Amino acid sequence: MTTADASNATPAGKVPRTERGRRTLRKLLDAAAIEFGERGFHDASITAITRRAGTALGSFYTYFDSKDEIFRALVDDLSGKVREAAKNALQADLPALDVERAAFAGFLRFAREHKEIYRIIDECEFVDPASFRQHYQTTANRIRERLAEGARRGELREGLGEAHAWAIMGMNVFLGLRYAVWSDDASPEEVADLANSILSEGIARSPSGKK
Repeated sequence: MTTADASNATPAGKVPRTERGRRTLRKLLDAAAIEFGERGFHDASITAITRRAGTALGSFYTYFDSKDEIFRALVDDLSGKVREAAKNALQADLPALDVERAAFAGFLRFAREHKEIYRIIDECEFVDPASFRQHYQTTANRIRERLAEGARRGELREGLGEAHAWAIMGMNVFLGLRYAVWSDDASPEEVADLANSILSEGIARSPSGKK
């Protein structure tokens, strides 16, 4: 997410009006990601966030009223980064299954560079349940839209809906936890290929008995 895009995460009425302000906001959000990722919501502090960001304490309150508020803004910011990572991995006119492979590989690369996203999103379920639900709902909606487009083009079967989108998202989330956060013993492309084979081939034994 660019410096300017970070403004979308701020509360109404506190959007920075200058490039300097946008850079300060970006520093605060980046510092918050490290602070919350390392220490968790309850042990994190505003003072530590501003120290990591190299900004004055007063700068924090220019954009946020509390630790809860910057946490909610950070979740929104990270959701936007996940969306951009998947979007930027796509190329024009890819077949439907290749779209899913590329989008997932993009997410895996992002998660490897920002492992803190898992802890932050997990804590969000208890700190701000509405933002937690919104994060996953919007992600599932994007997958569902891609599935619908694939079906419209005749590349995927009809009848794919919300449950299918959530199932794919769940697979992606936990493969990301295993291969992006816990270890890196397989490349993002290898993991994406594995996930894609599940989508294209399923797990049932073929009628011919081949593996």
